[in-house]
Amino acid sequence: MSNRPQNTARVVPLRPPAGRPAAPPRQGPPAPAAKEPLWRDLVGDVLRRERLAQERTLKDVADAARISMPYLSEVERGRKEASSEVLAAAAQALGMGLGDLLARAQGELVRVTSRYAGGGRRGAQAASHDGMCLAA
Repeated sequence: MSNRPQNTARVVPLRPPAGRPAAPPRQGPPAPAAKEPLWRDLVGDVLRRERLAQERTLKDVADAARISMPYLSEVERGRKEASSEVLAAAAQALGMGLGDLLARAQGELVRVTSRYAGGGRRGAQAASHDGMCLAA
């Protein structure tokens, strides 16, 4: 049991006693670091930009690619991780090859992630294919 009398309140000081340094103020959690984009988001952005540049509808491209319109929409929005067959069909429907689609997405990845790394290339002699290597 406690040695305190029953009817006394426990006092918790709001300020530290004189001569004792105050604890540092609590801060919220640190701001989250900027996330690198997902590959499916980049590929979807490239597909959507190309489709809009050609002034084509989602239905038109989906029909030409022989994939469902809702699925193509989800791929464009980065909600679905499409297979290489689906990506190739969508690219073909837009008049591109799969390599063209992936190269554009890779270029976008390099552009976007260079902002996170402080911008710019690693050196004056960096190769034009610096970043990600894709093999077919």
